[in-house]
Amino acid sequence: MSVKRHNVGPRMSAAVVHGNTVYLAGQVAEGATVRAQTEAVLGKIDGLLRAVGSDRSKLLSATIYLADIRGFEEMNAVWDAWVDPANTPARATVEARLANAKYLVEISVTAAL
Repeated sequence: MSVKRHNVGPRMSAAVVHGNTVYLAGQVAEGATVRAQTEAVLGKIDGLLRAVGSDRSKLLSATIYLADIRGFEEMNAVWDAWVDPANTPARATVEARLANAKYLVEISVTAAL
């Protein structure tokens, strides 16, 4: 099976397609609040999925990292409005120290094509 990498950088690719599955790197975005960052991150995920021929209805799994778990409900309000309710993925949400203190949310997903 072939492997196709998208938005390749020196350290990682933003998306990797293997067979009929796409793996996205963790996505972050700037913003003053968990809500603003979550909205921006989900927009980036939509764009990456679209670029490889997929969309949010084909999500298989999601891992959400929060710098502070107290932002869980704020993040979920945005997530719940975004996710396809008929096709929710397997999901985990954890509190984690992110690579840069300005990031409050990071989301990584795997989807079918």
